[in-house]
Order: sequence, then structure tokens, then C-alpha cells
Amino acid sequence: MDVGTVGGIIGGVLGLAGGVVGTYASIRNTGGPRERQFMVRAAVAAWVGITLFLVLLFVLPSPYRWLIWIPYGVALPLAIVYLNRKQQAIRSGEERARQS
Repeated sequence: MDVGTVGGIIGGVLGLAGGVVGTYASIRNTGGPRERQFMVRAAVAAWVGITLFLVLLFVLPSPYRWLIWIPYGVALPLAIVYLNRKQQAIRSGEERARQS
């Protein structure tokens, strides 16, 4: 094995571990049951979406493998903004319910 292959493997493992830790922390730091349920669903959707993107990146022939970046680059930021707003709305609703 050459240095590039080893670096790619180590980078992939570290990236996957970071994703797992980030997912765990996001779910653990929720404030209530509705928010936790939402975060679990959002995490599953994110893992499935990113896995699908990576599979397509590896199996599609050129130039389609490069074109797949266009919908990914648009959908990812939009999904992040939508999910953050939805989580904040759930969190606000749960705080109001606790205060009542």
C-alpha cells in the first residue's frame, strides 16, 4: 500500500467517526421527546442522503459523477437551513409547553 491509499483509508475512518460522534451529540443534546424524535429522523435522512450521494459518485460514469455535485451542492445547504429552523420551532414549542 502506498501513502495515498493509507491516507485515504485513515481519512475515511476519521470522517466516519466524526459523523457518528456528531450524530450522537446532536441526538443527546435535544431538549425533549419531540425534538429527539425529529433529530433521529433528520440524522437517518442525512446518513441515507449522504450515502446515496457517495454511492452515485463512485458508480456513475463521467461526466455524470461530476454533475451529481450540482444537486448535492444546492440541496445540502437548503436542507441544513430547513432542519435548523424546524428544530428551533420544536424547541420553542417544547419550552412554551414546559412553562405553561
